[in-house]
Amino acid sequence: MAEGENEVRWDGLCSRDSAIRETTLENIRQIVLRKTEYLRSVKETLHRPSDGLSNAVSLDGMNKLLAHLLMLSKRCPFKDVRETSGFILKSVEELGIRIPRPLGHGPSRFIPEKEILQVGSEDAQMHALFADSFAALGRLDNITLVMVFHPQYLESFLKTQHYLLQMDGPLPLHYRHYIGIMAAARHQCSYLVNLHVNDFLHVGGDPKWLNGLENAPQKLQNLGELNKLLAHRPWLITKEHIEGLLKAEEHSWSLAELVHAVVLLTHYHSLASFTFGCGISPEIHCDGGHTFRPPSVSNYCLCDITNGNHSVDETQVNSAGNISVSDSFFEVEALMEKMKQLQECRDEEEASQEEMASRFEIEKRESMFVFSSDDDEVTPARDVSRHFEDTSYGYKDFSRHGMHVPTFRVQDYCWEDHGYSLVNRLYPDVGQLIDEKFHIAYNLTYNTMAMHKDVDTSMLRRAIWNYIHCMFGIRYDDYDYGEINQLLDRSFKVYIKTVVCTPEKVTKRMYDGFWRQFKHSEKVHVNLLLIEARMQAELLYALRAITRYMT
Repeated sequence: MAEGENEVRWDGLCSRDSAIRETTLENIRQIVLRKTEYLRSVKETLHRPSDGLSNAVSLDGMNKLLAHLLMLSKRCPFKDVRETSGFILKSVEELGIRIPRPLGHGPSRFIPEKEILQVGSEDAQMHALFADSFAALGRLDNITLVMVFHPQYLESFLKTQHYLLQMDGPLPLHYRHYIGIMAAARHQCSYLVNLHVNDFLHVGGDPKWLNGLENAPQKLQNLGELNKLLAHRPWLITKEHIEGLLKAEEHSWSLAELVHAVVLLTHYHSLASFTFGCGISPEIHCDGGHTFRPPSVSNYCLCDITNGNHSVDETQVNSAGNISVSDSFFEVEALMEKMKQLQECRDEEEASQEEMASRFEIEKRESMFVFSSDDDEVTPARDVSRHFEDTSYGYKDFSRHGMHVPTFRVQDYCWEDHGYSLVNRLYPDVGQLIDEKFHIAYNLTYNTMAMHKDVDTSMLRRAIWNYIHCMFGIRYDDYDYGEINQLLDRSFKVYIKTVVCTPEKVTKRMYDGFWRQFKHSEKVHVNLLLIEARMQAELLYALRAITRYMT
């Protein structure tokens, strides 16, 4: 009777056909009731000690099944599935079996749950998007529920991710999820690792690979060095790294496979940045997302309070942490005034090329002296660190220790003229999808800033994007880097650099500390800019190395 969650067929719940969903739910209900009766009979009989192991396995399988039902009762876009899942859980509880409760409050530890769109209250257009996401992945994850502040971007993101993971492409499905695990693990992002471990097993991946990278095929182990450099110091990637992967005899990658792998690595490095930057909570059905303890009197779990995720916290920093309303109000006014002055200066005079180059070098040097407030090393947990090698390797500024890295001039190699066509040639349609996602993130605007309407935010968006590329040594000849210091204050720069370079060190205090008068939707928009600028920077270095190898 040691049936686990895996013997349940959940796929039918993703169907648009309510009759198929109804049949699937009835099958699940029958399995749950059978298991419940078995566990009750075990409790009521004096079983021999030798039965202990099989009973523990049965209970663990039942707990996983109930956690999955809890997730469906809260997160499924189909009302019938939500209601029936809740009904099954209630029936189990009435029969004396303890059921799980959600931990935390919503998809993000940084954003109050009441400010995030609730599943079941979405409009028709959003419902279609939720249904598509659920049909593709069998879940509506917390990343989606936070990105939903920006539906146009979310649609493009989901389309790209679906293509990378599930549509025809050079790499087999289990390789794709394993590469996602490798990439997320580099930033100790257990949230993404857990999701893709489940997906990897679901598509038939070998469980032995999950014991550590050394158990995976040599071909995937060989990708470890590229994964490490892309995540932490992409400017070190050379054509020799590419040659090593393409000429590894029986473990060789083809060019098409390598481009697919590079896109997956950059996608999941940047998604780890989003996960930490927005304080994404564990999924309800994963470790840390639920508890089988009964709710306490105050309805809060001790771990919520230690995570700073409780009601006192929300009231103190309601609406994006405006602890001191007057101070943050003046921050917005000052920022808008600077934008206005910079526009007037632009209209009056244009700096020489020499001056522009000099300002880039100054900003590049200055970016090296921006540290996160907690600059200690974060030791990765074993369950994450086993998926990559060289655990001590991390981000280091490119000009430290006297090492000089030549500036990457966008005029010599850019996404639009070079990277896009290379990706599209070797992995058709993906270049188009990524390009659309870059453009939406970069151009996205509602012409608002905090409480102000009809504001042109293009100057601010460009400053954020170019600051990130500057940290990666990438220069735009036509941009005046003097604008960055005018528009981005110290606390904002600390947040940007931490999210992009060492996302595992992001704290709620950092998130609350920048742009205190701005809405949460605007802070999520900032994170979209950060992850797309980061992804493009990584891609530029990798694709330039591939191009150099090919020519």
